[in-house]
Amino acid sequence: MKQPLTTFSLIVFSVISFVFAGCGVYSFSEKSTKMDPNIKTVNVHYIDNKAQYINPQLSPTLTDRLKQKVTRQTKLVQTNGDANLDIQGYVNNYSVTTTGVSSANGQTQTSINRLTVGVHIIITNTLKNDTKEFDISHSFDFSANQSLNQAEANLLDEMVRNLTDEIFNRVFSDW
Repeated sequence: MKQPLTTFSLIVFSVISFVFAGCGVYSFSEKSTKMDPNIKTVNVHYIDNKAQYINPQLSPTLTDRLKQKVTRQTKLVQTNGDANLDIQGYVNNYSVTTTGVSSANGQTQTSINRLTVGVHIIITNTLKNDTKEFDISHSFDFSANQSLNQAEANLLDEMVRNLTDEIFNRVFSDW
């Protein structure tokens, strides 16, 4: 008669299954991109702010984080001159709108504001003399009790993280 699996055996089996099932499935590597394997260098240019309203921290922070992400998550070498892959862009929208209102004692008040940030990206594959462009836009809600300066201070990390991820995914995963 066969003995049933012990709890320890089940745990060991589960851990081993989890480890092998997870190997490479969720990790990002150049193998999972549609990137030309001949591309070895990249130049991420300064992402200028051409929006009507300029947050002085957004462009330098976004540029730096994008460079870091490309360096950490690809095998491309960052250059400041000619590169196989040239990434340029600019902030083309930075605007605040009212998205929520509340009513108390017969008075209507703004309760939620939305900061929308848009970026235009231009990618040139110099090996193939091919250029692609795309726009991304993200909205970030904040309480109407906060000033725009307070909201920007609270939202900067989230804005940069989301924009960087979106740009990176569009450039390297061809989404």
